[in-house]
Amino acid sequence: MPDGTPPLFDVTRSERRQRRRQAEVFGAAALRRALAEKAGHPVVVAQHLENLA
Repeated sequence: MPDGTPPLFDVTRSERRQRRRQAEVFGAAALRRALAEKAGHPVVVAQHLENLA
């Protein structure tokens, strides 16, 4: 790129690791919510997660 910035696909290992970890955390939370709903327990969703739906 002319301004010296790396292309968008050039993501460092640490950035990939961080994104993968965030996806794992989000997936685990979704699984816990689904299991709680299935068991009939009340589910509390953080306010910032409600905006994603």
